[in-house]
Amino acid sequence: MPGYAPSDRERWHPEPPKSTYRSDFERDRARILHSSALRRLGAKTQVVAPDEDDFARTRLTHSLEVAQVGRELGRSLGCDPDIVDAACLSHDLGHPPFGHNGETALDALSQDIGGFEGNAQTLRLLARLETKKFFDDGRSAGLNLTRASLDASCKYPWTREEAPLRPDGKRSRKFGVYADDLPVFAWFRRGATGARKSMEAQVMDLADDISYSVHDVEDGIVNGQFQLHWLADPDHRTLVVERTLEWYLPQTDPAEVEAALSRLEGTPVWVRQADGTRRSRAALKDMTSQLIGRFSNAAFDATREVFGNEPLTRHEADVVVPAETEIEIATMKGIAAAYVMSSEARQPLYARQREILTELVELFWDSGDRYLDPLFAGDWREAADDAARRRVVIDQVASLTDSTAIEWHSTLVRGEPFRRSWV
Repeated sequence: MPGYAPSDRERWHPEPPKSTYRSDFERDRARILHSSALRRLGAKTQVVAPDEDDFARTRLTHSLEVAQVGRELGRSLGCDPDIVDAACLSHDLGHPPFGHNGETALDALSQDIGGFEGNAQTLRLLARLETKKFFDDGRSAGLNLTRASLDASCKYPWTREEAPLRPDGKRSRKFGVYADDLPVFAWFRRGATGARKSMEAQVMDLADDISYSVHDVEDGIVNGQFQLHWLADPDHRTLVVERTLEWYLPQTDPAEVEAALSRLEGTPVWVRQADGTRRSRAALKDMTSQLIGRFSNAAFDATREVFGNEPLTRHEADVVVPAETEIEIATMKGIAAAYVMSSEARQPLYARQREILTELVELFWDSGDRYLDPLFAGDWREAADDAARRRVVIDQVASLTDSTAIEWHSTLVRGEPFRRSWV
């Protein structure tokens, strides 16, 4: 495909030539699609736990939807669609049980070894923990993806110490690589300038934002947590504006969020009231589809206006998102944050989830490799020091699904009988 050099197709561990009916990037996508880490996302929280509702998205279904949005947007801009698809499918692989709440818990438990970050864990999975290829000296090369695909999957191409400063002067808590994964990071970032994301990574990032901004709202409405007509009430409207500013747009004028909310309400597809009927479900689906198109088309038009009509790949261009569109996307996320993620009713659940992960880490640390999965038990025995062993424990807990974390905690920490039954 135009825009890609032979070096973009190189793999960390060289592999012999294969049949030509698939491209190198198609193979990358297939390796991620068949990975155990992707399958586990089906039982990991997106916003609500997978066993709480049959409709709400899981991390897996969210990733599939992000891939669909990203693939089409990327292809329209000249990116190889399989690279973008692979990046989108992999973007949440590193998330631990219980979503961002679990991420916070594991970060607190690993401060002395470099912290925990879902995106850095994604790179660790792709380049180490998922098994496909090994170097001759026994080191894992993970799925051994191409340079272009690894670069595309890296949403935050910097270490924790190099994270950019936020408006308050503190460093962002987001980063994309742990210290002991720097060799592969340096390899696939060869030729990149500073902390610049590749074009394909930018498409993935935007597709993620667009997807969960509309889908989290749809899930919340279907689950009965709120209705969009509530926003006509001044108190509810103030709550959404405040949450949007607090969570996503701290330096933005509240009037701009108000204006974005008014623009969204003014679209003909805005569903103010949903009653659960097939007709209202169809209206909600049309709203999500039309808003995805609205946001994607705005970015496409703005990007083409700046960079022209040539294929836009790797480090040759940037995705341009109009300011009004950025605020509209953030406002949609703010609606979900106000009524779902920051709901007071969920705070005791969040505290319990953090307690489960904390106690599992403590158990595994105190018991050595006794309870670790054989994959991680081998890593524990090969670890050079306590820091490396601590990272193995964090890797193990991060790999668990919501249900296995609860089950392992019940049986191993609390000593309750194993309850899984087979029919």
